[in-house]
Amino acid sequence: MRKKRNYKRERQPDLNYGSVTVGRFINYLMEDGKKRAAEKIMYGALEKIKKDTGQEPLPIFEKAIENVSPMVEVKTRRVGGANYQVPIEVRQERKFMLTARWLIDAAKKKTGKPMAQKLAEELLLASKNEGAAIKKKQDTHRMAEANRAFAHFAR
Repeated sequence: MRKKRNYKRERQPDLNYGSVTVGRFINYLMEDGKKRAAEKIMYGALEKIKKDTGQEPLPIFEKAIENVSPMVEVKTRRVGGANYQVPIEVRQERKFMLTARWLIDAAKKKTGKPMAQKLAEELLLASKNEGAAIKKKQDTHRMAEANRAFAHFAR
């Protein structure tokens, strides 16, 4: 029997900025189906960016997303009784998912401030190629570079 085809769904833009990227990021930020809370955090972070920099927050957000997006990652493959970390290219959909996850996790690890403020700081750092999310990307790239010898095991 054939496998069911996976259709790409059409993404809805967010209400304030009309950006599909912001809408998707809000969905990754959401916990327990509380979209209003996630929107409040995201829009609060974007307002904080606007207040701190005096610039439009959307280009800064998109620059941060672009800077954190990984090009390669490692995947474990079992070949002849040995496990190898095989570097593979990251698909476009997975890139955004990893980026959002790394940015949100980096913001959550900071303590003592509201989430909107922590997210704003992490986005500003990421747009300048700094911060914990950028370090995570660099570690991933370093791991892939170190295991480049096993690239021929990729399927």
